[in-house]
Amino acid sequence: MAGAETTQADVVKSGPTDVAARAANPLAESISIMARLRGLGGCPWDREQTFDSIKRHTLEETYEVFDAIERRAWPELKDELGDLLLQVLFYAQMASEAGYFDIGDVAANLNAKLVRRHPHIFPVAGKLADATDADAVLRNWEQIKRTEKREGAALLAEAAAPSGLDDIPRTMPAMLEAGKIGSRAAKVGFDWPTVDGLFEKLNEEIAELKAELANHDRAELDKVQDEFGDLLFTAINLGRHLKLDAESALRSANGKFRNRFRAMEAAAGGYDALAALTPTALDALWNRAKCADGVVFKSDGDGYPDPDEPDGREL
Repeated sequence: MAGAETTQADVVKSGPTDVAARAANPLAESISIMARLRGLGGCPWDREQTFDSIKRHTLEETYEVFDAIERRAWPELKDELGDLLLQVLFYAQMASEAGYFDIGDVAANLNAKLVRRHPHIFPVAGKLADATDADAVLRNWEQIKRTEKREGAALLAEAAAPSGLDDIPRTMPAMLEAGKIGSRAAKVGFDWPTVDGLFEKLNEEIAELKAELANHDRAELDKVQDEFGDLLFTAINLGRHLKLDAESALRSANGKFRNRFRAMEAAAGGYDALAALTPTALDALWNRAKCADGVVFKSDGDGYPDPDEPDGREL
């Protein structure tokens, strides 16, 4: 009908109903299983989780999806997408218990958004938007998104004054966000004038973290996390001063650790065999792996490096 808005019913009628029909029962079962796990008599681990405790698992599952795609491991991707879906179900179940929203609201909101942001597919007032190529689609999408955000901000009537950091997305990886925040603050002169100041700040943050750890009241875990976060923030900004990319540096360290640990496994006879070794023996294997990387060790007195001397598994 001319002038009519696209409805969800219209979308369903014109969509691939076979896939939707096959997915309906398994999805409903997944929702029921999640509710059972969180309900009375359910799984103790699932019942004690919170939005904050689950966050890191969501990030891990997202990276595992990326990894499966990069390796073109399609059977694994199916499993990883299921694990990622579990995160959505988990959050929605906790939100339902708190009275915020439920999984039905999540799906309805997504459906409305997809229709709203594809006006070249679903007509608005009987007219299709002009989008002849992918670039035009993206322009329409971003324009609609900006409009929605402006309307949402107006509804919230936020009184907070604008900040020079507002355009740095909080949704980007924390390591990247920390570097951008530090760089933006530096543009108005709020920065350490020299690298020496950052090393002093690192020592200060380490001392503060140790002070919190000395307090054995684990109810103060939030304070420990705050101090650890301050330490990481300072380290990332040290990298910025040194003209180093923190993400690349950490990836390099991760790769180095993986290679050396693999060498330890090979020398010991496998991962499980490492568990039977003493800390001294593990250190010796680590040092040998470092030696294979060309790392120079302190002399044991005869002018030659001693790879069997424990050194605390320094990188």
